[in-house]
Amino acid sequence: KPGLSAPSGCASCPGPARPAITPGCRPRERGRVSEGAPGRPPRRRADTKIIRAAPEGVYDVVVAGGSISGLLCAREAARGGFSVLVLEEDHEVGTPEHCSGLVSVAGLGELGIIPSHRTWGCSVGSAEIFAPGGRSVVLDAGRQNVAEVSRRELDKQAARQARAAGAVIRVGERVTGVGRGSVRTRGGEVGCRVAVDARGVSSLVRRDHRGALASAQCEICADWIPEDRVQIFFDREKYPKFFAWVIPSGERGVGKAGAAGEGINAAGALDGFLRERGGGHSVIRRISAPIWVNGPIKDFVEDGVVIVGDAAGQTKPTTAGGIYTAGMGGVLAGRAIARHLRTGDPRDMEAYQAEWARRFGRQFETQLAARRALGALDNGTLDRLFGAVTPEMASRVSELGDFDFHAAELWRALGTRGAARVLGPVVGGRIRGWLGRARAGGSGPG
Repeated sequence: KPGLSAPSGCASCPGPARPAITPGCRPRERGRVSEGAPGRPPRRRADTKIIRAAPEGVYDVVVAGGSISGLLCAREAARGGFSVLVLEEDHEVGTPEHCSGLVSVAGLGELGIIPSHRTWGCSVGSAEIFAPGGRSVVLDAGRQNVAEVSRRELDKQAARQARAAGAVIRVGERVTGVGRGSVRTRGGEVGCRVAVDARGVSSLVRRDHRGALASAQCEICADWIPEDRVQIFFDREKYPKFFAWVIPSGERGVGKAGAAGEGINAAGALDGFLRERGGGHSVIRRISAPIWVNGPIKDFVEDGVVIVGDAAGQTKPTTAGGIYTAGMGGVLAGRAIARHLRTGDPRDMEAYQAEWARRFGRQFETQLAARRALGALDNGTLDRLFGAVTPEMASRVSELGDFDFHAAELWRALGTRGAARVLGPVVGGRIRGWLGRARAGGSGPG
């Protein structure tokens, strides 16, 4: 895309075709990595770059989970010259796809990925946010350069980059445990110098379910899907503490619709949402999965295990989006792991959390405060909040070019004092208290 240079090892760049990643794959091209025997580090031909040696039968790094964050972590560690193994539970990288796919093109550039024609869905021109009563506020997203992408294809691009850097990827490998110096699978135990947990929300929910919400999403064909506009629907009774959404996917009349909320039957809420939109739609694919909206976990490195992506709570509290924020978690973790393996100093590895917090910590604090404030408002109060936002106010937020696709942006339009006047002294005072504890700039999609 314009303004982005191709990163080293990008699967989108011209060059010889790379083999597909499949179970038991043994590429034989010159300079490629051979998987070797189970539990052993990969072997390279004598005429290629040498991977730093590891103890017999032990990888330098084993990544549990082939998510975008896990694959980018593997890419960065492998680029440092270390032997890396990625174990993905499903039989295909990028599936099941339960992500909305919204991300800024600039964010993808920072991740080192230029979306291929298969990955790219469409550009998003605007966001329309609906109040429970039907009133809406439109925000122009042109300055943000936001895209809808296929997570299935995006993850495959990251996998090809990790593979080109020297990492070995195995699919259909269910991980049963991650600990210091080893990763356990149903087929046995794999030794490593550093273990990485990138197993997603499921890994996090097992430890703390309070920050997870039920969600359901489907790929649909319908005449009522806007061509380049994201739609967000708030309703405290139907989608408590979250919302429903419609996102276009490139072709006219094709997109994704979803719903999430606290303590609801998400699949039933989605069915009701689709009925309200009217008939004539066809559901192509449906999936239900938890989302995490409670911010990052306390420690990204715990008992010698590095935790990245959704498993570390690196998804946005307002929208649960995480391509950029979780992906950068993987990038920063991979680089920190490589530094640690070179120096032997554990502080190098632990610095990953500080680097991530410098980029995203304040932003996440603000989003947590906004989500809590919105979660306390009933439908009538939400309608008053939307009704107070004028087109001129919405235009000012649009011009900032860094807004989030969420009703929290209405506070930026009104200002904290303006919102307090609209909502009354009790609710307004509560909002000032929440937002006063976390003052930060915008937060963009992804």
